[in-house]
Amino acid sequence: MKAKTDLMRMIQKYDFALYDLMLYLDTHPSCKEAMALFDKYRMQRSAAVKEYVERFGPIKALQSSTEDKWNWGAGPYPWEKEAN
Repeated sequence: MKAKTDLMRMIQKYDFALYDLMLYLDTHPSCKEAMALFDKYRMQRSAAVKEYVERFGPIKALQSSTEDKWNWGAGPYPWEKEAN
């Protein structure tokens, strides 16, 4: 359970950093340093989300598997206390 919580918190940290960088880039669109950091965090977030979905199930309905059966409603949902 700790690994699941740790991975979700890492995704949330990437989300926060990316949102903050988007706001910065809105006012500094030519800042190469910020753009490089944005790309780095975006790739790290993508890898973390992929790992989370593979290990613990979808975070969003669009990540649900449709190969065997629909797994989005299998719960608990990522935002519910029981999931963390």
